Amino acid sequence: MTSSSNRPANPIDVEDVRERVNAALAGFMDGQSALLGKISPQLAPATEALRDFLLDGGKRLRPAFCYWGWRGAGGPAAGEGIANAAAALELLQASALVHDDLMDRSDTRRGLPSVHRRFEALHREHGWRGDREQYGASAAVLLGDLLLIWCDELFLRSGLDPAAVLAAKPMFDLMRTEVMVGQYLDVLEPVAGDSTDGGALERAQTVLHYKSAKYTIERPLQVGALLAGAPTGLVEAYGAFGLPLGEAFQLRDDLLGVFGDPAVTGKPAGDDLREGKRTLLVAHAMRALPAADARHLDERLGAPDLAPEEVARLRGLIERSGAPERVEQRITQLMRQSLAALEAAPLADERAREVLLALAEAATVRKY
Repeated sequence: MTSSSNRPANPIDVEDVRERVNAALAGFMDGQSALLGKISPQLAPATEALRDFLLDGGKRLRPAFCYWGWRGAGGPAAGEGIANAAAALELLQASALVHDDLMDRSDTRRGLPSVHRRFEALHREHGWRGDREQYGASAAVLLGDLLLIWCDELFLRSGLDPAAVLAAKPMFDLMRTEVMVGQYLDVLEPVAGDSTDGGALERAQTVLHYKSAKYTIERPLQVGALLAGAPTGLVEAYGAFGLPLGEAFQLRDDLLGVFGDPAVTGKPAGDDLREGKRTLLVAHAMRALPAADARHLDERLGAPDLAPEEVARLRGLIERSGAPERVEQRITQLMRQSLAALEAAPLADERAREVLLALAEAATVRKY
């Protein structure tokens, strides 16, 4: 394994992955913008919103794991095909975020208005008839669906060998199914789950795996590997590396969602508490807190009238429960497991092992 002093400073930019993915997205959006423009000039606000959402933010972490899954399986660095296929994952991510922000009633994303809020503002500015919030919600649903359609289109038309794309498509489809059912289970928990029963931690773990961990790292790696014609052993090795790393990534995200700096996260402090997210962090806190405090956290989590001072109180309860320390310990355990699997993985290119190690650190420390 390469020493830390020789690792890339920013692994997402090694071999110009971020730049190539951004170029693939820009080129794709140019074509789609022209298509929408031919349909109706009234679609211009939708085109602008989608272009802004795709091109003005995002770490490109999922495309990077897809690309280095490809390189680790022996895929060449040159060519636009793998950049296009990897960029399709960013369209999937954008679709999920548009819908997620709507369901969570989030006002911002990456420091800018969320899509449904953007269209509410458009409705207000033009003085249109009807319910402004309903219009914003409807626009977000439809544009999120459009992004989901487009991710399939870009993947299938990536320019890679059609046989390789066909071989990878079942994994690509499985990834999309997993993230949607994981999202449904996340929506289900606040309304049907009992935070005080013994199954709350297990349910939170299931949501974590399917809503985030698998589609953030494990499946992108495996899709990239299958596009390069990887043997079953490497696909499985990527699973052993990617799933615990994806879990650690989401646990870090859960901590940032409660305790993160808005300047870093692009969302208000404690936003997960306002949105009522029943994360593993919250499940650990519920289990450890005294009954009265656990009940208060359960009742006020996601309350529509949650004031800043009460957000601070809920953060204090979670902190006092010891849950953040438990989550940090779990992240450390998962990283050990993940990196051991990477060390043993039968990669075709040692450079890929080096960059995957750096990506693992970036995903869990969040420097990029």
